[in-house]
Amino acid sequence: MKYKDYYETLGLERSASQEDVKRSYRKLARKYHPDVSKHTDAEDRFKELGEAYHVLKDPEKRAAYDRLGSEWRNGQDFQPPPNWDEGFEFRGAGNEAAEQADFHDLFEKMFGGARGAHPRQRPFDVRGEDHHAKVLIDLEDSYRGAQRSISLQMPVIDEHGHVSLETRTLNVSIPKGIRAGQHLRLSGQGAAGAMPGTAGDLYLEIAFREHPPFRVDGRDVSLELPVAPWEAGLGAQVTVPTPDGSVEMTVPADCAGGRRLRLKGKGIPGNPPGDLYVILNIVLPPADSDTAKAAYDAMRQAFNFNPRAHFYR
Repeated sequence: MKYKDYYETLGLERSASQEDVKRSYRKLARKYHPDVSKHTDAEDRFKELGEAYHVLKDPEKRAAYDRLGSEWRNGQDFQPPPNWDEGFEFRGAGNEAAEQADFHDLFEKMFGGARGAHPRQRPFDVRGEDHHAKVLIDLEDSYRGAQRSISLQMPVIDEHGHVSLETRTLNVSIPKGIRAGQHLRLSGQGAAGAMPGTAGDLYLEIAFREHPPFRVDGRDVSLELPVAPWEAGLGAQVTVPTPDGSVEMTVPADCAGGRRLRLKGKGIPGNPPGDLYVILNIVLPPADSDTAKAAYDAMRQAFNFNPRAHFYR
């Protein structure tokens, strides 16, 4: 996607107050309104102003936009940093915003795409509004369950009209077997209601921190395991790491590189649990001594083997 500098569009510094944002938009919108402007690009400029204002006038969207950083240039190819929205508390509901192809959709999906996922209050309800945030946990926490302290940042407007982030810390119970994309509901941790005991809820969307060598797909987990040529050829007992401790596994004889071996039930716990898939990666020892070179030459003479026998067909 292409980065859009909304501050540049509105002729503002990043330190501008919310009143500055409103004032600048009104001035430029009058100048480029298609019904009155003589500029040939008035319609396009007017649309750009509206898009920029739509984001910067909203403290939550503006704070999320600011998280993307200020080092990008207008029109530059851009991808949001991984997990850029981690710990960002807001009144919308996440919806894979970072994978959207359109820059403006990034904020629309984050703040509006899944608002229907949890019931919202009616106009005259006394109940407070629900809040949402994405949090990262370790894969081990899903295997075992855990108690974790998490910090969330909520956008607020200070006394000078500037958007700032207010931090709060919560102790959270991570249930065993939780998967990426699931939500934890913290009752009464959303916005305050009109009366005591009527606060909204906080929904935490779960995502996993990167944890090489493991990859996660639903409840299943996979990893590449290095094996020596003789282990793949002759078979072997090897130790395999898992997020819940090491296990012993049998590598059958005559295995090719890339073969997937399944450890049933060793994925993320559940009913039923996921599986752990071990992908064999054959690693060759270096020919860095006369003995090693002689061993390779003996292999060459012992095998009538052409690795490209079927390559050109």
